[in-house]
Amino acid sequence: MSVQGEDSGDERGSAISRRNGAGEQVHLHLVSDSTGETVLGLARACIVQFEGIEVEEHLWTLVRSPAQLDRVHEGIAKSPGLVMYTLVNDETREKLTQFCRELRVPCLSVLDPFINAFETYLGRASRDQPGRQHELDTEYFARIEAMQYALAHDDGQGLWNLPNADVVVLGVSRTSKTPTCIYLANRGIRAANVPFVPGAGLPKEVLALGSSRYDPLVVGLTKDPQQLVQIRKNRMRMLSETEETDYVDIDTVRQEVTACRRICSERRWPVIDVSRRSIEETAATILKYYERHVAEA
Repeated sequence: MSVQGEDSGDERGSAISRRNGAGEQVHLHLVSDSTGETVLGLARACIVQFEGIEVEEHLWTLVRSPAQLDRVHEGIAKSPGLVMYTLVNDETREKLTQFCRELRVPCLSVLDPFINAFETYLGRASRDQPGRQHELDTEYFARIEAMQYALAHDDGQGLWNLPNADVVVLGVSRTSKTPTCIYLANRGIRAANVPFVPGAGLPKEVLALGSSRYDPLVVGLTKDPQQLVQIRKNRMRMLSETEETDYVDIDTVRQEVTACRRICSERRWPVIDVSRRSIEETAATILKYYERHVAEA
């Protein structure tokens, strides 16, 4: 649940309540000199390990000037709680830790253990430059290109250009094909997705893949029929459609899933059951298949 925002380095800090069982409420301040993705991800990975707390996250991003840091101090003083940060500038770090020390709230740098380990192993000091992971380098533009490809080849679009994909994801309706491809694109993988339509078969452009070892990897996604029916019914309710169709008939859906599995099996395309997988877990499995596919090419 979003609550009243607060100024941050980019003038758009946010406070978000995350409930992990009813119970004690705690404030968590996440301070970053970049986008805040790293500290937010690490914080949430920790939060889920604790039951019976309600965490209110305060995200402070692009904190790079004294004025921006002052606003962070004001927010922490207003709602004291655990402070986690990813700041590389020594002066900014010292001011934040000193302020927290005076306020008697814990303050933790989440990057220090990793940077120290790298410095020790490599025998050299880090550059202490904020946001280096977001520099406009070759990898960055590869991710942008992959994102554009995924959007242009969503839901069976641009079939003529499938040979230029890294991965082609196919599956029955509501198996999270689109968000999986978007996630892969953020990793620099050009991913297209094609729906498996019962009775219609797969497009000839998809069936043509596999004749060359340099063709893209094709992966099928399936889901438990009962879950699919429930998800599809919820989708129909959102669209104010109440008529019962084969789209939500359990026997038809079972046949649909079986047919998709069969065609993948016949062509030796890997199949992933996403019934109990998150988008990230599905994408991670696809990436493993893709690495193997590239190695064998």
